[in-house]
Amino acid sequence: MTTKRTVLFVGILAGLAGCTVWHRVWKTPEFTLYHLGNPDQPEWLDLDKEPVHGRDLKAPIVLEEAAPGESTLLLWHDNVKYLWTVTLNNRKLGTLPLYEIPMITAFAVPNGVLNKGENTLVLTPPRENDEIRFGVMRVEPHPLNSWLNEAELTIDVTESLGGSVPCRITIVDDTVEALVPLTAPAGQRIAVRPGVVYTADGKAKVHLPGGRYRVHAGRGFEYSVATESLSIDPGESRSLSLKIRREVPTANLVACDTHLHTLKYSGHGDATDDERAITLAGEGVELPVATEHNQANGYAEAAARMGLLSRFTPVLGSEITTPAGHFNIFPVEPGGKLADSKLTDWTTLMESIRATPGVRVVILNHPRNNHSNFVPFADSNFNRISGDNLRGPEFTFDAMELLNSSALRSDDFQVIHDWMALLNHGYRITGVGSSDCHEVNRFIVGQARTYIAVKDTDPGRIDVAAACESLLKGRALVSMGLLAQVKVDGRYGPGDLAPAGSDGFEVEARISGPSWTKVDRVELFANGERIRDEWVEPVSTGGEKARLRWKIDRPRNDVHLVVVASGPGVRDLYWPLSRPYQPNTPLWNPRVIAVTNPVWIDADGDGAFTSPRALAAKVLSLHGKDLAATIGELGNYDEAVSVQAASLLRTEGTDVRTQAVTRALQGAAEPVRKGFAAYASVLP
Repeated sequence: MTTKRTVLFVGILAGLAGCTVWHRVWKTPEFTLYHLGNPDQPEWLDLDKEPVHGRDLKAPIVLEEAAPGESTLLLWHDNVKYLWTVTLNNRKLGTLPLYEIPMITAFAVPNGVLNKGENTLVLTPPRENDEIRFGVMRVEPHPLNSWLNEAELTIDVTESLGGSVPCRITIVDDTVEALVPLTAPAGQRIAVRPGVVYTADGKAKVHLPGGRYRVHAGRGFEYSVATESLSIDPGESRSLSLKIRREVPTANLVACDTHLHTLKYSGHGDATDDERAITLAGEGVELPVATEHNQANGYAEAAARMGLLSRFTPVLGSEITTPAGHFNIFPVEPGGKLADSKLTDWTTLMESIRATPGVRVVILNHPRNNHSNFVPFADSNFNRISGDNLRGPEFTFDAMELLNSSALRSDDFQVIHDWMALLNHGYRITGVGSSDCHEVNRFIVGQARTYIAVKDTDPGRIDVAAACESLLKGRALVSMGLLAQVKVDGRYGPGDLAPAGSDGFEVEARISGPSWTKVDRVELFANGERIRDEWVEPVSTGGEKARLRWKIDRPRNDVHLVVVASGPGVRDLYWPLSRPYQPNTPLWNPRVIAVTNPVWIDADGDGAFTSPRALAAKVLSLHGKDLAATIGELGNYDEAVSVQAASLLRTEGTDVRTQAVTRALQGAAEPVRKGFAAYASVLP
């Protein structure tokens, strides 16, 4: 880094054989980068084949002379999920911040701690397995506060068709690809974290060290990202103007985040309620639902204080956090009695939830996450092929999270397939996306979101009742970096019942996104079976990314159609996807994803949708215990109906893995054999 300052730091001795420098990360490698973790249990394969050093680190720091007073130690780190303690010459300086993206952290070093010659930095690992990358950048012979305030940068972000706009500003050190330490004068409507400023009005003034930087400005999924590079010297003041534009059209679609928290109310994370209001506006969330744990506290007052009530419509909700699952509910009447969070029986719990004054929507959160040693959709609780609740009662929630951007999975498509199994079972459950965000920047608010079909001309006055009704009817789209929309015969969309003509029907899928995301795959599912799979050429322009049309023959039975689009995950620091929250593999392949809710196809022309479960029940009722006749009749339907028939047979006492069933299946139609085999494959 070239600046007008004197640096006493001379060099850091590697001190360890085989330490690796990530040349693919650094444009100008200036220091040794250590790879730390458990060599016998690598956490992530993309970091390297195995940790080079192990879990503990002692790094010699050699100084030509000691600083005359307080100095500043600069550390680079990436993928820090748990607390690592930093000690210098036996003096504890603090812990690395919990950020799983590259950033620079500056520690104040008291006078007398550093010596001329060799000094020893010790990095002590947490108890948990945590694989990180770490490097000592240098020692600055200046107190931390003066170093952080070396230079001043004033930023003004405007929208191409208007004036200043709420937004997110990301400042990256251009030499080491990391978020930089920042401070900001008081009196601004901003939320500041390392390398990031959210501003309520597009204006921000920050103090930062002299250096070379890239500055990005954006406003969430629907907007472009503007980028400028600049150098700023110690003592210098610079101004920068950036212009962003809307790239993703979302007319009559309201951007909703159904899962939000703050430190103030939830007790963890780092966002105040004022900061939450600013981040919501900065990411373009128009219908935010406050879902603090087992309480009803919202963000309307904070939005008013920050002058943002015209930018979004706050909704008061709650997350009912129990030992047997988490459920978001909304709207909630202020002061109303909430559900008993100690209940574990879902039937009783749902009765308690539905009794909450004002509640219209109940969402099952992160169904495959482990909380309190309970996983709602664990194999012992849920049949992922048939959608059966193995704990007994029928499901009665209205919606479920398909994507939770603060708790992504090793396989982000797993829950989507779980949901399709539920649809086949006969449930009308709406898929939603949410951020579950507790922080300003460790995770990004609204990164996963739900677009609800409702009038959006005035974001500050959205009709909440109409939005809830639309969501319950499935008139919604799940978005995380892409937006998929679907039409059947040019007029029927998600939530609609579409007739299937004698010669079938046409399906059109339109995929949209900003210029900084790409789509490369679009899939069409009918009753959970992939019937179209298109690989498309990624484009770098904003707006429509792909438009596909398919002619679909009339199906054997009623089907629900779902479009899933995906593309390479965003890793750039202005909108990075997080690593899996509870990984079950060291592989990480991030994807941006969009999912439509179902269009219901009436193939038999009776004016209603009949689920695979209902069709299977009809077949069994017609043929009683005549297994051969049942299997023969199932040949008239798709695979999903046979899955449900196998489930119903087992419920009635017939083990579908017996020789009798195997013999009866030998001459069956392929969808029948596949359906029974799929169901049998997940049985204990």
